[in-house]
Amino acid sequence: MADNQSANIQALLSALNVFTRAPDKTSLENANSWLQDFQHSPEAWSTCNVLLLSPDAPPAAKLFAAQTFRSKVTYDLHQVDPLNLLPLRDTLVTALERYQSGPKTIITQLCLALSGLALQLPAWDNALQSIVETFGANPVTVPVLLQFLTILPEEVSGNTRIPVTDDEYRERSTKLLSDNSEQVLELLSMYLQATGVTHAVQSQIFDCLRSWLVAGEIDMPAFGKSPLLAFAFEALASEELFDSAVDVVCEMIHETQEIDDNMPVIELIVPRVIALKSQLEDKKDDPEKIRGYAKIFAEAGETYRLLILQHTDTFYPIVEAIGQCSAYPDLDIVPITFPFWMRLAQTIGKKTTISPLFGEAYKALMAVVIRHLHFPPDLASITGQEADNFRSFRHVMGDTLKDCCLVLGADACLLSAYGLITMALSRSPQSISWQEIEAPLFAMRSMGAEVDVMDETAVPKIMDLIPSLPIHPRVRYAALLIISRYTEWINRHPDYIAYQLQYISAGFEDPDSEVSAAAGQALKYLCQDCKQHLIEFLPTLHTFLTTTGAKLAQDDRRQVYEAIAYVISAMSMEKAAESLRTFSLDILSQIHAISSKTTAVTKQELKEVGYGLENLEVMLHVVGPFGDQLPAACQNSCQEAWSIFDTFISKFAFDYDTSERVTRVLRHGITLFGESALSVASSVLSRMVTSFEATGFSSFLWISGKFVGRFGHESDPVLRNAFQNIYERATNKVVSLLQSKDPRDIPDVLEDYVQLLLQLIRMAPDVFFQSSAFPLAFRATMAALTLIHSDLVFASLDLFRDILTHESLTPSSSPPPKFPIYSSAIKAVMEKEGFEFVGYMLSGLVGDFPEDSTAIVVTIFRAVALLWSTQLVAWLPPILQQLPPSSAPNQVKRQFLLDVTNSLNTAQYDKVKYSILALHRASRKARDRRRVTPLNQA
Repeated sequence: MADNQSANIQALLSALNVFTRAPDKTSLENANSWLQDFQHSPEAWSTCNVLLLSPDAPPAAKLFAAQTFRSKVTYDLHQVDPLNLLPLRDTLVTALERYQSGPKTIITQLCLALSGLALQLPAWDNALQSIVETFGANPVTVPVLLQFLTILPEEVSGNTRIPVTDDEYRERSTKLLSDNSEQVLELLSMYLQATGVTHAVQSQIFDCLRSWLVAGEIDMPAFGKSPLLAFAFEALASEELFDSAVDVVCEMIHETQEIDDNMPVIELIVPRVIALKSQLEDKKDDPEKIRGYAKIFAEAGETYRLLILQHTDTFYPIVEAIGQCSAYPDLDIVPITFPFWMRLAQTIGKKTTISPLFGEAYKALMAVVIRHLHFPPDLASITGQEADNFRSFRHVMGDTLKDCCLVLGADACLLSAYGLITMALSRSPQSISWQEIEAPLFAMRSMGAEVDVMDETAVPKIMDLIPSLPIHPRVRYAALLIISRYTEWINRHPDYIAYQLQYISAGFEDPDSEVSAAAGQALKYLCQDCKQHLIEFLPTLHTFLTTTGAKLAQDDRRQVYEAIAYVISAMSMEKAAESLRTFSLDILSQIHAISSKTTAVTKQELKEVGYGLENLEVMLHVVGPFGDQLPAACQNSCQEAWSIFDTFISKFAFDYDTSERVTRVLRHGITLFGESALSVASSVLSRMVTSFEATGFSSFLWISGKFVGRFGHESDPVLRNAFQNIYERATNKVVSLLQSKDPRDIPDVLEDYVQLLLQLIRMAPDVFFQSSAFPLAFRATMAALTLIHSDLVFASLDLFRDILTHESLTPSSSPPPKFPIYSSAIKAVMEKEGFEFVGYMLSGLVGDFPEDSTAIVVTIFRAVALLWSTQLVAWLPPILQQLPPSSAPNQVKRQFLLDVTNSLNTAQYDKVKYSILALHRASRKARDRRRVTPLNQA
């Protein structure tokens, strides 16, 4: 046995040694896997004990041993004989004594192990007291005790992986924490006041106190009588203790949120909090100190907001202090205060009357936020990342402006921002910075969601102001986004539309790309919300497209087409069809022209046609279908359009982007034309399968699946032949691709192929099951199960479920004529592929199948057990042997085989479900354990 242990130690040291050099990836993975497997083994207990107590063991081995004890106490305590649990405790305490002077990482791991053991070991009746007695008397070992006391509530409350029942947890957590909280307070108070206590120990005391406060185990009335409360505030004056003291003060305030129960403690806390207000001025040049005070004031404000409203005279200084923190120039500190302002505003909103002081506070806050919204005077002085961060933060500040609206009213807030702009504009143009115009405009945009669409006070002034704003790209950008935000108001005030269109049109001509994009967004929302009023402007918009449209960037041009589509959607059906035809013909003629070209097509020409397809797609998406009866303008459009697309695809299918765009347009064509598209369906499917064979692009399979889904119920022989044609040719192509490529290289092809198969089995089972492609399709879909790709795995599992639970497999005295053919086809495939199929299923179940797929796996497995029970009993042993122990421990696999065999032998097929669920749970637990063990840091 000693020889075996020595061998284990040598192997372990060799594996750990891999991490000390620069290994290749394979060596690293092998070493990590070996260490994790070893950590799961029963031998690890004794081996790690030897390493931990060996003076000659390298530091990495000692840390690994401590980590292993912590891990095994969490997961593997069942490996220890119950008679040896208390000796295990003694072993860990002895090790902790050995390492009392460090390193801290080992002390931490041993404290975690002891905490986990204490939770699971009722026989250790006086766990906390025994650790106090062992380490609490000697000043040298007090830091070890404080570390244990800090970790105990965190581990007991937070480590959900420890296997105890709810009742066991309640009983032991009460015994370990609640019953000892008073003693812990007394102990911490004693150490705090001890002669010669160091800052390091005081910091540990605060960390420990915070841990017990966070766990909710401190009785606040008792805490109020403890010297710890006063000392926490006094420690704020200490450089060394400041951060720890801030955390404790915030937690003690948070723990008094049950106001009525804790008023005596609150009366002790609040004067001390208010007394800190002077520090905001004294420490204004120290951002870290201000950050700490901001946390304290914000916590007090949030926790005591009802008291602030009820006893404003006493508590208002807290609001003033939070206002000072909000006004601080460091924008990393300012957002600490925002949750307070939000919650206070929500509470104020429920009150009928409040002190006017709160109105003043929110007016001041709004002025502060708008000041913070100003871009720096020199944008070149900040990096691109800083600029992005500032832009993101402006939107956060915008939410705080909405809180101001809740208290002050949207009109008052908008007029205040309006006043800032008019005040700036009253000065000479040379003295105005664009920032002082843009920031209030941004504020107006942020507050737009709070505006009443019937407002006649503030918004008209803003709309009248926009045309007279200075011509600066940032100002114009902000003004255009205001138009975007206020389009619902404009819909109720259509007299402004003409002026807004002029301003938007000018925005498209601005050389700044962001301004042009904002103009596109403004036009889109204006047309979306004011579409009825814009019908008369449609010819103007068409002229704009044919003249200025070509100069626009594609993103902006697409937004214009989307905007126009919203207007078309508001027209009568006949006029809408005519307008859609007008705009579509512009694009179709472009496609026809490039298809008819006899000379080589340039990349730019093809890209422009791709843009046209994007624009057509967005229009069709917005306009949607016309219903069963097409308007006269669309009667022949389907055949006309398809003849153009057919020629185009035949020439340009090899361009990936083009194939993606054209098939998306065809998808909307199905929606637009409905039953009328039936006349071209066979031709479309023929072109799609030819294009897929030539290119291997998945989009051709995707659109084919949409056609089968839409017309699969049709009995037309030509169309049924088209279904069979695409099924067989697409399957042959996919099989060919899988022979030359790894499934991981073609997940898009596999997903769209499986989706096509799903449409076929559901809409055309006669085609699906009777074709010679069926066995090949079954095998190709199995390859999809090997990928880490949720949508594809779910689609594949859905297909296998549909196959293996098909009605044709259910015995019937008078089945439909084709059911015996379907049943024979399924059984023939399973006889050939069943072993490999079940292997893929179980490998995915314990491997990388999505978490939510278990129910489908259960259904499939039950179907296999019901129809192929004899074969399943023979298949399982070699399949289970192949599953890696890291995902399915050997004991779990043996139990699974036993349970499934018993279910099959007793014909209790429903019990297979519980076997699958048990295997899945065990594999997840094993995988989770490996994920949380950072062995490469040992």
